[in-house]
Formats: sequence, C-alpha cells, structure tokens
Amino acid sequence: MNWPLALGALALLLAFRTDGSKSDEPAMPHALLLVVNQGDQSLSIVDPGSGKQVGKIKTHGIRGHEVIASPDGRLAYVPIYGDSGVGQPGSSGQTIEVIDLATQKIVNTIDLGRPVRPHCAKFAPDGFMYVTAELDNAVDIIDPQSQKRIASIATERPEAHMLAITKDGKRAYTSNVGSGTVTVLDLVHRKPITVISVADIAQRISLSADDRWVFTADQKKPRLAVIDTKSNTVSSWISLPSVGYGTGPTIDGRWLLVTMPSASQVAVVDLQQMKVVRSVPVGARPVEILLRPDQPIAYISCMGAGEVAVVDLNKWEVSQTIKTAPGADGLAWAQRQ
Repeated sequence: MNWPLALGALALLLAFRTDGSKSDEPAMPHALLLVVNQGDQSLSIVDPGSGKQVGKIKTHGIRGHEVIASPDGRLAYVPIYGDSGVGQPGSSGQTIEVIDLATQKIVNTIDLGRPVRPHCAKFAPDGFMYVTAELDNAVDIIDPQSQKRIASIATERPEAHMLAITKDGKRAYTSNVGSGTVTVLDLVHRKPITVISVADIAQRISLSADDRWVFTADQKKPRLAVIDTKSNTVSSWISLPSVGYGTGPTIDGRWLLVTMPSASQVAVVDLQQMKVVRSVPVGARPVEILLRPDQPIAYISCMGAGEVAVVDLNKWEVSQTIKTAPGADGLAWAQRQ
C-alpha cells in the first residue's frame, strides 16, 4: 500500500467532512433565552449574547403563557393555557407542547387528560416537572421520561396560577389568584401542608435566594406580602410605588425585583431593609422577571411593548431591548449541558 497517498486521501476526506458539517449544521448558542409571546402564539428563541432572535416556533394550541427548559437545556415545555386570562371565561387547555430547541420543532404533546388550564411549569431536583393545573385546583406531576402525568397534588384553593419550588425540592408554593392565598405543598409526600391567606387577590410568587421568604403581590393595594417559610405566615409587607406583579430575587440574594405593570417600571427592593430603594423604567406593561444565572443581568418581559428589557444590575438601567412579538410573557433560560 502507498501509505503517504492513503493518509493524504484520508486527511482530504476529513477536511471535507469538517467543512461540510460547519456549513450544514451551524452551531447554536450554548445558552438560550426563551420567550413566550401570547399575541402570535409563539415561542421566541433568543441568543442572549447578541440579543437577537434566532428562531420562532408557533404553538399548535391556543395559547401558551409560560415556558420552562429541560435541565439539559435541549427541550422547551410550553403549557397550553387557553384563550383567556385567569378566572375569565374562555377555552381551557389540557396539553403541554414539547419543543426541540436544536431543530426548533414541536416533537411531542403531553396530554394531561382533562381541561385544566395548565400554566406554570417548574423542574425540581427529583427530576419531575411540576405544572399548575388551575381548573383542577392542583399541581400535576409529569415524568419527563415517559412524558406522562403520573400524579397530582391538591392545592385546596382554585386558580393555582404560579409556582415556586425550594432548592432542596421538598416544598412548593402556589399563588392562588382569586382567593388571594398561597398553598404550601409537601413534594416528598405529595400533599398540601397549609393554605395562607394573603389578600383579596394575589398574583405571582417567588422565593428568596435562601428560601427563607416567599413573596406575592396584592392586586388591590401597592404592597408585597412577605411570607416566613418557617412559620408559614405573612410576617410583613413591603410598600410599593404602584401595584406589583412578578417578582424575582437576584442571585446574590441582596435585591428583589418587582414588576409594576401600570407604571411600566421595575421596583428594586433591598432585602436587608425590606423596602424599595429605586425603580427602573422599562417598556409597557412589564410582567415577568428572569435573572441570568451567570451575569448580573435581569430580563423583563414587557407584554404591552412586545419586547424584553435587559437590565444591567450594576448600573440599574436598561442596557438593551429585545423585540420578540406582541404579548411577550413567560421567560426561561436554557443552558445546554
């Protein structure tokens, strides 16, 4: 055998294949920002480095409000809620659409078996996905391997809309909008622990970085309830410049961000003082907050503007706006493993 000739041919073949793979399969960013747009029933895929939309997928169902990424960052799950708002008449969804982020295609649909208006989905350390089942007064448990609902936990109050899970995966908290309550769930034994009365109407929910406090916003007064997770009681209130909505703590646990839709601002709460110390103007009707895990950046979905505001947490100002589509709402971070 002519070894120099054979090796040269092999090197040429490998070079051709390498070049071809680069042109045929462009590399996706290692991390992605996901944005659900209610207005055109879509999921935007955004490269957070450039701030550019790199893909958009139309959902089959009407319509998704929230999104969560799988722990390996390869799939997105969009619960299909329906065509109305919480507590309002309209259609009632019963599925979760599964999207492959590499191919940007819907690859599966999980049927929850009954119309429940599934809304907020979260993955827990046990590997299961938990999703609020609003019309069933429950949180459904989904096995991502079988892509099926395997159990449900009663919330004991209607309109369980949003969900927060502790870092150890033992407890979950739901905000039950119309009853103005928060349900505490035991995820280990899959049962409710207690229901906490907060206000006439309460919206959204988050946990402090150390899981010491739960925050939810009164929808009739400009104030934020602070729930002590040890006693499961409202321990204090934080006054806001305007009625609050979504909340999210910074990674270091020092600050809590609060969207104020009617003011088109985000309030910044100093959690050491438990009071608002500044407000940041953003686009129209800000609703949801996502803290970037690797940089001091917060993403704020602005439903009225159809965009996401990128807030620099060092300068406390909007450094960039990302146009997605009308009704920009749910946010998630997909980190490929």
